Amino acid sequence: MAKRRRLEPANPAIGQQGLETKGYVNGWAGSRRRAAPIADVADDAAGQAAFEEVAGALQSAREEGRLIQHIPLNEIRRDHLLRDRLTLDEEEMAALEASIASRGQQTPVELVALPAGGYGLISGLRRVEALRRLGQGTVLALVRAPESSEAAYLAMVEENEIRANLSFYERARVAAEAAGIGVYPSPKAAVQALFAHASASKRSKIQSFVTLHEALGPALHFPETIPEKLGLALVKAIDTVPAFGVRLRDSLRKTAATDAAAERAALERALTRAEGKAADRKASSGPRGEEVAQGLFLEAARGKIVLRGEGLNAGLVEDLRSWLAEREA
Repeated sequence: MAKRRRLEPANPAIGQQGLETKGYVNGWAGSRRRAAPIADVADDAAGQAAFEEVAGALQSAREEGRLIQHIPLNEIRRDHLLRDRLTLDEEEMAALEASIASRGQQTPVELVALPAGGYGLISGLRRVEALRRLGQGTVLALVRAPESSEAAYLAMVEENEIRANLSFYERARVAAEAAGIGVYPSPKAAVQALFAHASASKRSKIQSFVTLHEALGPALHFPETIPEKLGLALVKAIDTVPAFGVRLRDSLRKTAATDAAAERAALERALTRAEGKAADRKASSGPRGEEVAQGLFLEAARGKIVLRGEGLNAGLVEDLRSWLAEREA
C-alpha cells in the first residue's frame, strides 16, 4: 500500500493567512485581506437587526412610561398636581423610611416630564419624601405621558386608594378642588370619575363630604381627622339649616383650634346645639293633639297629658288643680 504524504503549503505564512479573516498572523500583515464569507455578512446583519430591535423596544418602553429610570430628586416638582393627601402620618413615614433604608426602593413613583424642564409628581409622594429624608439623590421612577389632566389626577387617586387609605374629607377635597380649577365640570363629575371603581355608597359619602368642604373648608385646620359619622351628621345639619354652616364657619374662624381633638370637640358641640334646636322646632311644629276647646289642644301619652295652645292660661290651670283635688277626694 502506498504511503500518503502530508501536504504542506509552499509558504506557511500564506497558508495560515488564508484561514485568517483579518489578514494578521503573528504580527505579519503582508497579504491581502480576504473577502468576508456570506455567513459573516448574514451574522453581522442579524446582529445589527437585533441591536436595533432592542433599542426600539427600549425607546418604546421609555415613551410609554414602562421603563424604570433614575431621576434626580431635585428635578421633581411635588406640587405639580393638587395633592389629595393633606398630611403625612409620621409613624407610617418612619416605617417606610426603615423599609427603604433596609431593602431599597421597591416600587417606582410616577412622574410626567414638564415642558419647561424637570418632572411633575403624579404618584409616590411618600416615597419621594422618604428618600429625601434619607439623603438619597435619585428616585426610581416611571415617566408617564398622561393623555389629559383627568388621567393624571386619576392615577394619583387610584394609587392612594390602593396603597394608603385616605379620609373621606381628603377624597372630597381633591374632587372639589380639581373641579374648581377646571379639570372636571363639577365636583359631582369629579367624584364619579376619580372614584369610579368605588361602591355607590362610598361615592355618596364622598359627595357629602364635598358639601362639608365647601361649607367649612377654609375654617378647618384638621379636616382629615373628621370621622365619617360626625362628618355626615354635620352635612345633614348644613343641608337642613344652611345658616348653621355659616355660623359654624364663623365660629371656627374666631376660635381656631390648636389640635385635632379641640377642633373635633368644637364641631361636636355645635352639632349637639343644632340637633337640640331642630328637635325643639319639630316638637313645636308637629301634631298639636286633639282640640278639646277653642285654642286648647290635648295630647295624651303613656304616663302623661299635655295641654297646649292659646287657651291655656292661669285661670284654666287653677281650675284644673281644683278639679283634680276634688276628684281625688
